[in-house]
Amino acid sequence: MPDPTALAQEITEAYAKRTIISAPSSREGGIDLGTGYAVEAEIARARREAGHRSVGWKVGFANREVWRTLELETLAWAHMYDDTVRYADWNDGTLSIASMLSPKIEPEIVFMLSKPPASSDPIAILEATEWYALGFEIVDCVFPDWKFQPADFVASRGLHAALIVGEPVYVEAETIAKLAVELAAFTVRLLKNNELVAEGAAMNALESPALCVGELSEALKRRGAETLQAGDIISTGALTTSLPMAAGDTWIASLSGIPPSSLTLRVS
Repeated sequence: MPDPTALAQEITEAYAKRTIISAPSSREGGIDLGTGYAVEAEIARARREAGHRSVGWKVGFANREVWRTLELETLAWAHMYDDTVRYADWNDGTLSIASMLSPKIEPEIVFMLSKPPASSDPIAILEATEWYALGFEIVDCVFPDWKFQPADFVASRGLHAALIVGEPVYVEAETIAKLAVELAAFTVRLLKNNELVAEGAAMNALESPALCVGELSEALKRRGAETLQAGDIISTGALTTSLPMAAGDTWIASLSGIPPSSLTLRVS
């Protein structure tokens, strides 16, 4: 198996220099998921040493239908940072992708925790949630043709390049039961330059973004990693297909079934 520190440095340098490298899983000896998480932890350690703060988590493979094919027991995750998570005032944001290699965009529901969840069920997750928002997760890949295995995904910081977070919708105690139902039933439309390019639904994020947070909480505990904490920002998985983006694009995600109504991102 590869040395996690050396591989972390190689992947970090590939992103910094916008260069393609072979996926670790395709190399002699390959890479397992445990090593992937060791690499991701090394990247997180180096980022903290460089003065950046981890602000939460992004998830991947939030769809049980692919777990058997990919030999996964649960979703995958990676850290997000104070310089990668940004906020869009009035649900209208901007982003430069000049430093990215081949970015893609996906609408997601974002949670901000007010305390560690007491359990993994949706009600407990919402009781531990200060607010949720509509967001755009921007992913970027240094592997050829965007082909990778789950261990590669984890080792490459979950492909996380940026998260654009819209205006928060605060969770009120008296609405939690209703919101738990709505979070399992909403739909989303994704428009590029005013043209509909994808549609999705809550079911694509582990059947509900709240369930996704619960699954992440339990998965972190099982791996003996860090645990969810008050103040954590969690991006809960792609609601539609991830689509390539380019400078000059205007992307709009619109929700039906829960607020907010939409989020706009202008790309340069």
